[in-house]
Amino acid sequence: MIFLRYLDLVLLVLALPVFVLGGLPLLGYAAGAVAWLVQRAIQVVLSRKAAESDDPRTVAEANAHPEVFANKTVGQVADHFAEVIMTLNSQPVVVGHSFGGLLAQILAGRGLSKATVSISPAPFRGVLPLPISALRSSAPVLGNPANRHRAVPLTYDQFRYAFANAVSEEEAKELYETYAVPAPGAPLFQAATANVNPWTEAKVNTRNPERGPLLIISGEKDHTVPWAIANASFKKQHRNPAVTEIVEISGRGHALTIDSGWREVADTALAFVQRFVT
Repeated sequence: MIFLRYLDLVLLVLALPVFVLGGLPLLGYAAGAVAWLVQRAIQVVLSRKAAESDDPRTVAEANAHPEVFANKTVGQVADHFAEVIMTLNSQPVVVGHSFGGLLAQILAGRGLSKATVSISPAPFRGVLPLPISALRSSAPVLGNPANRHRAVPLTYDQFRYAFANAVSEEEAKELYETYAVPAPGAPLFQAATANVNPWTEAKVNTRNPERGPLLIISGEKDHTVPWAIANASFKKQHRNPAVTEIVEISGRGHALTIDSGWREVADTALAFVQRFVT
């Protein structure tokens, strides 16, 4: 779960092009992975969108002004990304992590991606499992109903459990200091109530024949989005006529896109994309 433009980080890149989405609550998603996956970013679109938004530009600024993240919803962000995609000259590949993974599937369900990689995706309506580790990871936000309208930071211990449980203490502290920022509570409440709210924005059109190929990547040790959730998402998506696959990466937690093992995730994502995009 990561942040840069509105709810998530967005990088539009020229290689495929690739549309990279993150989740919450991190800033600067997968700098190394993006640098490896792509040759250079499309700066014109990002600069224009940044100028139009109230987004902080640094981790320090985000921590100093958490209120700008409050009340950002899944639907608002999905619509924002859809508008950005519509400005491109060709249909992009969409890659997302955590809530970015959910957003990637929403965009794919609208027929906006050539291929999609959804990494440790947040659940959507119809995904039923609620593992204990996922409940514990989300408890700092969901434990207080008032957080629905707030941006909520994680303590180091909360971050360690939810994101960095599969790395060393030293690396976990480095990740926390480098990336962690407050994140809006609204998307977590939307995902948590998706199966009881018929008007939820946390929903995916899994049956759209224009969805395109989809890969879901799960981390074996992920506390926030365990295999049960990722596999339930896969089972919903597998009904689509397009190619749908799922891969579990051994020994990895929810920080799999930003920790020292990011290259394996990037290799897996790129290998899938290259099968369908020339």
